[in-house]
Amino acid sequence: MKTGGRIQRILWAFAAVLAASCTPESSPSDWAVRQGAMEHKYAVAVEVKLDGELLQGANVVQGGSTEQVMTDEKGQATVWMNPSVPGDQFILALHPEARTAGAYVDESTETAQIFLERYPTEDNQEYEFKAPGEPGNSLVVWECGHCHESINESFTESVHAQAGSNPVLYDVYLGRGVLGGDAEACEAKGGVWTTGPAPGGFGEEERCIISPAVQSFGTNGECANCHTPGINGALGGRDLMEAEGTAYESGVHCDVCHHVESVDLEAESPGVGGALEILRPSDKPFSVQLGEWKPLAFGPNGDNVNANMGSVRRDHFHEATLCAGCHELEQAEIAGPIAKERWPSGRIPVHSTYSEWAAGPMNPAAPCQSCHMPPNPEVTNSADLQNYDPVTTGVVGGWVKDPGTTRHHSWPGPRTPGGKMLQLAAFLQVEKTLEEGEWRVRVTTRNAGPGHAIPSGEPMRNMILEVKATCDGADVPATGGDVVPDYGGYLEVREEDEAWDLWPEAQPGDSLRVVHVDDQFRDYTGYGPFGDGTFTVEEKGLRLETYRGESRVIENQDGALTLDPPLAEGNRIYHLRPQENGASPMAGAPGFGFARVLTSAEGKRMVPHYLAVDVVSDNRLLPQHEWTSEHRFEGACAEPVVTARLLYRAYPWKEAGRRGWILEDQLMTEVRR
Repeated sequence: MKTGGRIQRILWAFAAVLAASCTPESSPSDWAVRQGAMEHKYAVAVEVKLDGELLQGANVVQGGSTEQVMTDEKGQATVWMNPSVPGDQFILALHPEARTAGAYVDESTETAQIFLERYPTEDNQEYEFKAPGEPGNSLVVWECGHCHESINESFTESVHAQAGSNPVLYDVYLGRGVLGGDAEACEAKGGVWTTGPAPGGFGEEERCIISPAVQSFGTNGECANCHTPGINGALGGRDLMEAEGTAYESGVHCDVCHHVESVDLEAESPGVGGALEILRPSDKPFSVQLGEWKPLAFGPNGDNVNANMGSVRRDHFHEATLCAGCHELEQAEIAGPIAKERWPSGRIPVHSTYSEWAAGPMNPAAPCQSCHMPPNPEVTNSADLQNYDPVTTGVVGGWVKDPGTTRHHSWPGPRTPGGKMLQLAAFLQVEKTLEEGEWRVRVTTRNAGPGHAIPSGEPMRNMILEVKATCDGADVPATGGDVVPDYGGYLEVREEDEAWDLWPEAQPGDSLRVVHVDDQFRDYTGYGPFGDGTFTVEEKGLRLETYRGESRVIENQDGALTLDPPLAEGNRIYHLRPQENGASPMAGAPGFGFARVLTSAEGKRMVPHYLAVDVVSDNRLLPQHEWTSEHRFEGACAEPVVTARLLYRAYPWKEAGRRGWILEDQLMTEVRR
């Protein structure tokens, strides 16, 4: 047991004196009960009232047990108490319209009376959201980390904690690029050097503007609804630049999520703008020690009577619907008119992770929390009771839970360092045969793990399949087959009606890669209209593009190139240059790509979603779906080694270059045959 937690235990004990109701966010457990003697139980009659009236349908349970009973029409129930449960003998009553309350009992107790009171149901805009707290400093009573140390520690490193301060978010929102630290460097890249308010309320900053800002279209894009939902005052429709303090530094934090009273999946606005219905307390506490407002917190179980919590149980904390509040978004037009002939509702799908899961094989058995909130078997409840003596902490510290009942609040995702989510997501299979003097290679890419499509979420995410053949360590030239799409990256692209003989910007060592873009389209099963029969094969927008050849630049004389070998025949050519740092451009290389492709009113592809007016293709792999690409290589080698690598990219190569973002190829899986 910790010896340094004396101050915390004193505060807990003080809260216990004040408390008539309290709650951790984990489910009750009889794990500790099963470890001890169970030969003796005693019965206690319970009477529950709500606002002074006898209450039917309240859940009644012994603290530390899973055996719940429900009050009858007279507001009564009988609870069989097990004295071997570590900690206080206590009975709790839970009801969705009231904070949890309870009563101490012992074998002499004949009838325990529990009095519940309805909380006000109008959101209080005067309430100020509490900070999670600094990990390692749990002495600040009004911060969540005071009691929930392990949860707070995992949250602090999470993408939710960084959602409000991520610089890439503000680059997109402001139209900002990280292209150099001065006006000259900015203007050399085609940007406009200007001055404006810095994110987070940190005064003024100089910045390079390279694209229209969200607000230039007369809207704030509702970005703050999900990225900085805890801006004090009125919720919904706030400007992202209003986020300061906790709203900026902690993003999607504890005190926002645990004020989600309900979820409205029919709401047009995401997050706290509509989908997540927030209820902040407006009633006064019985002691000024509890703050200006009587604490109120919604959680998955509500089996706690700590007055600093004001716990109420809500089932949506166990369900994917809670995540859908932000991870599901159909966007109305912002930068231009939506293509209504394709999207009659006037909205295009931007985030559809929840819908992908809901239509997939993991619904309902494995909601989002199953993977993105992994169990933490090292703690015994959400208030870290393993560090303290249950007898000393009493009801304020809660009761021991089953190992793993309490979950990490880390939300690991594809870019979580060491998270291994990507490596568990996909499966590759390679087949090769020698046919008519060429090696024919078939690579099958399968979504083998997630309950949603891969990639999912932010539509700039994409997956690149790279296919190579070698013989004794030397590359075997490709002769045809599928290729990486344009979003794989290029310095310049030219079509067949443009000049192919002069390349002023080309350097020795660069490549010119030739492909043929066919009038034919590929059929595939994608999300929504791309897979449910709404769109024709042509409307699914995936043109057949095949490899023709690649030439290396040997010399450049005033734009006239010496190439080895000469250019192949085709109707599109990509100019590429290997990158020393970060991801290299891969457009036109043997391989394939998987992405939701958004286009702007000007026809630009893979744009940030606020600039989008159409989704022209969406061949991301749905759960348990697969795609087989085909590739051809020279047959001179008796037994080439074929290597297939599936790479994850957070942004399109071109957009990352325009913005000055660091782009890494994250290896998902690799197969050699």
